[in-house]
Amino acid sequence: MLCSSSSPRRRALWLSTAILALCAPAAGVAQTLDDPAVRAPSAGGQRATPANADDDQDLDASAAPADPWEGFNRQAFKFNRGLDRYVTGPIGRGYMKITPKAVRHRVASVVTNLGEPGTAINDLAQGRPRAAGVTTSRFLINSTVGGLGLFDVGAKVGLEGHEADFGQTLGRYGAKSGRYVVLPLLGPTTVRDGAGRLVDTMTDPVALATAGGANSFGMIRGGVTALDARANSDGFLRALDEAADPYAMMRSAYLQNRADMVRQARGGVQVLPDFDAARIEP
Repeated sequence: MLCSSSSPRRRALWLSTAILALCAPAAGVAQTLDDPAVRAPSAGGQRATPANADDDQDLDASAAPADPWEGFNRQAFKFNRGLDRYVTGPIGRGYMKITPKAVRHRVASVVTNLGEPGTAINDLAQGRPRAAGVTTSRFLINSTVGGLGLFDVGAKVGLEGHEADFGQTLGRYGAKSGRYVVLPLLGPTTVRDGAGRLVDTMTDPVALATAGGANSFGMIRGGVTALDARANSDGFLRALDEAADPYAMMRSAYLQNRADMVRQARGGVQVLPDFDAARIEP
């Protein structure tokens, strides 16, 4: 099995990804909260199309999601929400309470900087050399002048950051999302994005470059990233709990967020609100 790999480095990376995924999905989809199309399914309790709904839903937010495993997914979603309510939620709120906002922002900046090499690789894989150049420049500037990423100097000189991952790269070349699935602990994904997440984890350039100390590096980075993600998700999660159908709302938010990322990779225009615009500050 993958988790029992003989490589301690890979085990550490896998564990860090699991920790991160437990908290991160809500942060990634919070940007879609203000979109009316996200709330509509929850108000009507819309159920997904079963069976052969594996058509490419990436660019069509109005299409019924491919969710033939909805029964299992709802149970996994309920489990994850309970775990967040009693475990990760209190940890995240404790982190916010004892850590000044300025410190949290600096920590988030460092974590973001560590993800830039992986973003640059996916930019290249997507045939976007200019974006890869911007990302690489950001990493070099922020890692030096920015104090290992403590400060986003790159943005101040016009090098704005963005996200790119292997699931998005697969979508860029026409790979279909596949079925939506909610995994216990790991949260929402699709067949394509789950495979992409695995590739990103095992090929993380920063972790691979620190081969000697990667046993602890992966877990520390994953834990810090998870804390930051959870600390910035309270607003979205409160709205989620108040929805008529929280599961459908999360599914719509996740799929629309991923659709937007694929659209951008294919050269389209972003149609969802910016994360920073929808982000609820503590």
